Amino acid sequence: MSQLNFDTNNQFNLDEIYSVSDFLSLCNSTIESNIPTCWLKGEISNLSRPSSGHWYFSLKDENGQVRCVLFRLNQRNIRFNPEDGMEILLHAASTLYEVRGDFQLIVRNIEPIGIGNLQASFEQLKAKLRNQGFFDVKHKKPLPKKVDTIGVISSLNGAVIHDIIKILNKRYPFAKILLYDCIVQGEGSAEKLAQALYAADKYRRCNVLILARGGGSLEDLSSFNEEVLAKAIFTTATPIISAIGHETDTTIADFIADKRAPTPSAAAIIATPDKLELLTELSKLHINLLQKIQQTLNNYKYQLKQLNLRIPKPNQQLNIFSQKLDGLHSNLNYYARTALHLNQSKLNTLFERLKQHSPSISIMHKKELNKLVKMQLYNNIQRTINKQRLNLSIVIHDLEKSMRSDIKHHKNKLSIHIVGLNHLSPLNTISRGYSISMLKDTKVLSSITKVKIGELITTQLSDGKIYSKVENIEKN
Repeated sequence: MSQLNFDTNNQFNLDEIYSVSDFLSLCNSTIESNIPTCWLKGEISNLSRPSSGHWYFSLKDENGQVRCVLFRLNQRNIRFNPEDGMEILLHAASTLYEVRGDFQLIVRNIEPIGIGNLQASFEQLKAKLRNQGFFDVKHKKPLPKKVDTIGVISSLNGAVIHDIIKILNKRYPFAKILLYDCIVQGEGSAEKLAQALYAADKYRRCNVLILARGGGSLEDLSSFNEEVLAKAIFTTATPIISAIGHETDTTIADFIADKRAPTPSAAAIIATPDKLELLTELSKLHINLLQKIQQTLNNYKYQLKQLNLRIPKPNQQLNIFSQKLDGLHSNLNYYARTALHLNQSKLNTLFERLKQHSPSISIMHKKELNKLVKMQLYNNIQRTINKQRLNLSIVIHDLEKSMRSDIKHHKNKLSIHIVGLNHLSPLNTISRGYSISMLKDTKVLSSITKVKIGELITTQLSDGKIYSKVENIEKN
């Protein structure tokens, strides 16, 4: 066991010796007890966000810096995104991280300097969505000219829906109103509003949608500054009018919506035409239609009058047709007499030619020709038969000669093969004093490695078989 050796000139108390961990614990207790929770101002640097969800960074000014940690549970009320170089105010408690002996601040809250937490979040999301093209005019959808159903995404308990119904009853009572009841502020309200937009757009029951709520503070309107609702507005195919808060209030939803109304009542006016304007326009269209009808009738009357002038009188027209009929009758008689004379001449000519070509004479001539042809055909057939018989006898003689030669040749080859097989036959070998041993499955025993002691074998001799049992095996 080792001993501690000390200089006897130094006066100390052994109870005053601390271990490192005890000393750090004492320091931590002293710091936490004597340094109150306070606000600090500085610039963020070396910000890191590991997978644990906690934020680690340093707070610095021109003369110094201190380590800070913001745990995940304390991030719920922070709506902006801290970045390196951002100047902030933070509310923190001092402590000592005993594992490494590092002095650090446990952050409770962060506020950006110059603007509030919600305002910073608003500006950051606004810049992000602008860079992604969410505010581009090319993505704005035109409002429909004909409106049958208007969808309202708002709260049933608020004054918004009642103001919209009141305006529509006066201005355009023909449209139906379909309310998608949602909470418009508080935790989870942005997700609920987004779900309502998706549902209204999916079923295509509404020609236009109004996203509305009454006025309030920036905190009250924060649901309409959330990215989840912004993406829902951007991806919705149905045109959307935003009517959020008062005329001076501006939200992210206003920038993305296809049309912004200063109030919910104004949104109802924008979404629909005025009943009086429609009636006035309808009256103008009615007058124009009557004028067009009258003008068309006058044109048809004038055309009918001109046609009546061009139609001849019946008696005059009948006389003209009678003269034409007489002319056609004379022409028909002339062409009929001419055709009759021409056909009579052709008939006489054909009759004379027919007499010259009597059928009986032609038939007799054809019979004589047929007899001659028949005789020639019979002679040709006889000559062909005789010639083919001669050829057939020659072929048969040659075939018989060839067959006798082939048979003799194959007999000689067969005799040679018989002699060779006799030389190679195992029976011939056995007749000279040799034998063949086989296993019980009639497999020829070619090596002592193929048999075991006690196994039965069969030995084939020239005059019979011997059945034996193996008692010993010896190698050469």
